[in-house]
Parts: sequence; structure tokens; C-alpha cells
Amino acid sequence: MEQKKIDFNSFIGMLLLGGIMLWWMNTQKPEETPETTTQTEQTTDTTAQVQNTLTENTVINDSLQQIALQNKFGAFAYGASTSKEGNISIENNLVKLTIDNKGGQIIEALVKNYKTYDSLPLYLVKDKNASFNINFGTTDNRILNTKDLLFSPTLTKNGDTQVLSMKLKVAEDKFLEYRYEMKEGDYRVGFTVRSQGLSSVINSSQEINLDWSLKGFRHEKSLKTENMYSYYYYKADDEVDYLQMNDDEVANDIDWVAYKQHFFSSILTSKTPFNNATLKSVDFAGEEKDSVYTKTFGLKTPLALTNGELNYDMQWFYGPTNYNLLKSYEGTSLDQIADLGWGIFGFLNRTVFYPVFNMLKGFIGNYGLIIILMTIVVRIIMSPVLYKSYLSSAKMKVIRPEMEEINKKYPGKENAMKRQQEIMAVQRKAGVSMMSGCIPALMQMPVFFALFKFFPTNIDFRQKSFLWANDLSSYDTIFKLPFKVPFYGDHVSLFPILASIAIFFYMKMNQSQQANMQAPTQEGMPDMSKMMKWMIYFSPIMMLFFFNNYASGLSLYYFISNLLTIAIMFVIKNYVIDEAKIHAKIEENKKKPVKKSKFRERLDAAMKQAQEQQAAQQRAKKK
Repeated sequence: MEQKKIDFNSFIGMLLLGGIMLWWMNTQKPEETPETTTQTEQTTDTTAQVQNTLTENTVINDSLQQIALQNKFGAFAYGASTSKEGNISIENNLVKLTIDNKGGQIIEALVKNYKTYDSLPLYLVKDKNASFNINFGTTDNRILNTKDLLFSPTLTKNGDTQVLSMKLKVAEDKFLEYRYEMKEGDYRVGFTVRSQGLSSVINSSQEINLDWSLKGFRHEKSLKTENMYSYYYYKADDEVDYLQMNDDEVANDIDWVAYKQHFFSSILTSKTPFNNATLKSVDFAGEEKDSVYTKTFGLKTPLALTNGELNYDMQWFYGPTNYNLLKSYEGTSLDQIADLGWGIFGFLNRTVFYPVFNMLKGFIGNYGLIIILMTIVVRIIMSPVLYKSYLSSAKMKVIRPEMEEINKKYPGKENAMKRQQEIMAVQRKAGVSMMSGCIPALMQMPVFFALFKFFPTNIDFRQKSFLWANDLSSYDTIFKLPFKVPFYGDHVSLFPILASIAIFFYMKMNQSQQANMQAPTQEGMPDMSKMMKWMIYFSPIMMLFFFNNYASGLSLYYFISNLLTIAIMFVIKNYVIDEAKIHAKIEENKKKPVKKSKFRERLDAAMKQAQEQQAAQQRAKKK
């Protein structure tokens, strides 16, 4: 069999043919036709045209926008084009403020460490319930409002002080600035309004007006009570005054205005007093339970230029209406917005009850116990007055038979003057008078009205619980009614019920004392004893209706106070006063000559003259 051998010539030929074919395939590229070249050039030209058009449109739009801003804001178009919308916050451990770039104003004021009655964060400013604006004219005949313009914010820190500068710019070195300065541990926030380089921009011949308004949010359970204690306070001519409900007033030399909402206040103070300021308060609340607001407050005041520029050093306060806190701001008189009452009532609260309260809360954490201890202190202080009242009652009881004998001895209207003269003589010899019973009662009235202001307005009692009451600054509720009773409400409060029961037993026990203090009923005069019997039942009912919607702390005070009064009266009546000794003392006094004062001599002479004239008139009628 013949073996196959490799043909080298054929192998070399095949390699050469393969190399030639590879060379030919790689060197044959498609030839560019004139059409292909033209299409590529057209695409390149179109892309360039679109880019040029976009660039031109952007320039045109920017120019149009700048022209529009220039037409709208004039010199302030610079700030409008360089500023952006947004907001920035500054806060410390007590309060948090959010300031909007638009208007440079506070759009949120959160008071920390406090909650609303329904456990929500407590805001004084939120959801556009407040507005701060400066309205001014420009030299190019425009009227502008800062609330419509964009400010540029800059936040810095100087030690523990945060400084937020909000600038409304005409140029980098010409602007209107709102400057906020917040320190740690302070509800007050420094607020400066100043301008730089705007003397040629602001029209000084037109009035510049600051306008600050606020709709007070509801924060407390009882809308009616919160609205009742919400007032517009202001300090003008070094005197603190307030607006009545739905009132307005024009005032001068104003140092501060305070929008007080029961327990919290929004205050604006100024080192440069406001003049010709219009103050306005409008009532919102009414009787609607779900009302969001209590009152609307407003301030509109012109601002003065100094050398063509604005320069006002002011201060914001967003925080609690705490008497102790506001009193610490010396020289401001802000403590007067705590509403402790006028005259002697406010004097008692400031000099007696607050010092006692501050002392007790220093070592007692339960505010219900503090109220009880304060009540005990007040009752102990007033016990000498109660003793004097009972002593006068006992004396009147001893001489009452003699006064009744005089009534029988001198009957009829014709003897009225003689009868009165004899009764007064008996009282004078016994060393007693009708006024001796009235004076102790009158002395207790200032205490009653002072505490009537103290408990409902003291923020320390707010949301403090005691027994079944979860808030001593508001009414307690043990039962919710399915309907509303006129003058009573839609709930049942237990503390007013207990206070009313205590008042009933106090008046029942006091009935005999009151009867002793009254002179025997004379002819033609109303029988006061019958009226007193009606009052025993009428007063507790009135108390029940009146206090059902008031602070439970106040009802607790009256309940404990009446219980203590009953106990003190029982001790005085049964263990202190001895009627036998009093009778012996009166008999001894009768034997002593009574020295008449000049006033008594004139009074007796006048009564004798009147008696003689009455007798002469009766004789003339008989003829």
C-alpha cells in the first residue's frame, strides 16, 4: 500500500492565497458618497444651531425676569434675584423660632416644656396665624411690604448667643436688616430693625408703618375661661393699661405691647417708644367648643427715620405669663400682665400670697397640698377677725332682750327716732356697735377677691393634678352631661359641689350669729332674718353654678377654707367665748360713765333736734 506524503509546494501555495485574500478584505473600505458627507455636515450644523438658540433663550429669559423684578421691586430687585425661598430656625432650651426668608418674619414660635390641653406641642405662632410687616414707600414711587420680599439669611454664633441676620438687599452693602439674637436659657430674643445705605431709596416723605398681628391659638380646656383671661396689655407713658374686649385705641410713648393668652404671651418691646400707635383687640371665641382661636390682636405704628435710616432696638418674648419670671425682668413692668387684680387685691397677691406660695413650693411638690397649706395659713391669719366677729355676736345676744324691750316701749313710726336713740345708747353702754360685726366680714372680702385672681392665673397650677382633678387651673370633671345646662355647662365638677355643701353648713352654723348681730325688727322695716334663711339655700346653689367652669384649685381652696372656718367657729363658740363673763362685763360697763366724743355729741344733738321736729309736726297734725 502506497503511503501518502506531504506536498510542500501545495502547502506554500495555499498560505500565499490566504494571505492575499486577507490583505484584500482589509484594504477595501466603503467609499464616501457626496450624499453621506452632506448629511453629516447638516447634523453638525443643526446641533450647533440648537445650542446657540438655548443660550440665546436663557439670556433673554434672565433679562426678562430681571426686568420684571426691576419693574416690581425697583432697587430691591437685586435682593429678589439673589435670594432664595426657604426658612431657618434658631432655638435654645426654652423656645424655638422658625424664620421665613420671605418677609424675614417669625412663622413658628414653639414654647418648649409645655403642652396644650390635648397634649400637643404648644405653638404661639404657626400656620400663618401671625404677620409682621413693614410698609414703606421708595423714591421711585413704589409702595413695598417686607412680607412680600425675600431676605438673605446668615446664621452665626457668638459664644452661647445665636445671631441670625436677615438682609433685604439693594446691593451687598445696602440693605434692610432684621437681626435676631437668642441666648441660652432666655425666652427673650433680641430683635433689631436697621437699614444701611437706604437713605436714597426709602421715601422719607411717606409714612413707614410697622404692622404686627396675631390670632391667639386656643391652648386650654375651657375656651370660655381662656378667652376671659386673654387681654391686650401695653405700657404707655410709664403706665400699664389694657384694652377691653373688641376695643381699639390710639396711644403714644409705648414701650411694649403684650398679646396675653391666659397662661402664655407674645410680647414686643422697643427701646425707642412707638408713637401714634393703633392698638386693636377682637374677640373670637364665643361659645364654640371647637374654636381654634381666642382673640385677634393688632399693632400698627409709624416708624421714624434717623438721618434717613431705620434704627430700632427691639425684643421679642414668646413664653409663659409667669409672674415670678416676668418680675425678674427689672424695669419693664411686664409682671403686671400676670393679672393679679387691682388695688388692694393685687397688693395682697404680690406681698402675701405669692411669697407664701413660693416658700411652700420650695419644699412641696404636690400643688394640691400647697393649696391646702395656703388655706390653713390664711385661716390662721384671719382667725382673730373671726373671733372679733363672734365676740360682737355674743355681746349683741346678751343685750338683745333690752333692745326688744325698747321696741315695745316706743312703738309706731312716730317714735322711730326715739327708739333708735335708746337702742344706740344701750349698745354704747355695752361697748358694742352694729359695725363691729360688719367690719370683720368686710376685712375678709379683699382676701376672697385676691385669691379669686391668684389661683386661676398662676401658671404653676396649670396641668398639675390632685386627686380626681387632672388640672388645678381648669375645672375637674367626674361626669360628662349629654346636654348643656344654661349657666352650668355640660359637665359635673366635684370640687364645686363639695365647696357648696361646706358653704351651706357654714351658713347654717352662722345663722344664729347673724341673727344676734341684727337689731330687733322695727315697724316698717323688712325682716332680715327671713332674707337670711333664703340666703342659706341660695348661696350654695349660686356657688355650684358659678364655680362649675372655674379652676378646680379655686374650688378646692373654698372647700377647705369653709371646713376650717366651721372648725374654728366651733372651737370659739364652745371653748373660747363665755357668755356669762361677757354679760358680767357688760353690766360692769353700764355702771361706768360713758364719755361722749364730740362727734357723738353732735350726732345726739342732731337726733334730738330731729325728734323735736317730728313731735312738733305730729302736734300740728292733731290741731
